[in-house]
Amino acid sequence: MNHSLESQMGVFLRERRLKIAFAESCTGGLLSNRVTNVPGSSEYFLGSLVAYSYEAKANLLNVSWDTLNTHGAVSRETVLEMARGARTAFQADLAASISGIAGPGGGTPTKPVGTVWFALAAPNGEWTRLIHFSGDREQVKAASVDAALQFVLDYLEGKL
Repeated sequence: MNHSLESQMGVFLRERRLKIAFAESCTGGLLSNRVTNVPGSSEYFLGSLVAYSYEAKANLLNVSWDTLNTHGAVSRETVLEMARGARTAFQADLAASISGIAGPGGGTPTKPVGTVWFALAAPNGEWTRLIHFSGDREQVKAASVDAALQFVLDYLEGKL
């Protein structure tokens, strides 16, 4: 039996007949890759939008330009709008989003490299998390995927 985070998430989603979608920025599709490595994931995984630029976030996920210009791509406000946009675009029960600064550049004093925001939009609410990771670009991306999967699992296990 596979006990990976993505397999555990799949078991819950399949049992509850829930469909999930993602909106990814800094992870560039890595979250979707992990989920689709699970055989049978097509039963619950609808798809993902990799919205890396401001334009993609605005045009594909309906993130407002005001939000992007005021708070930036790496913000609570933006990931909430990304998750809502993915949930709507895919007509999903749940949608998770990720936006962060994987490095090595792009950090600021208020948003250093490794700053990653997560959001989850569900029928019964919306949640966000902010995590600061250390490591190089690939380590930040991999840790972000693990954190996003854990976030969804926390919801499915009733911990949010």
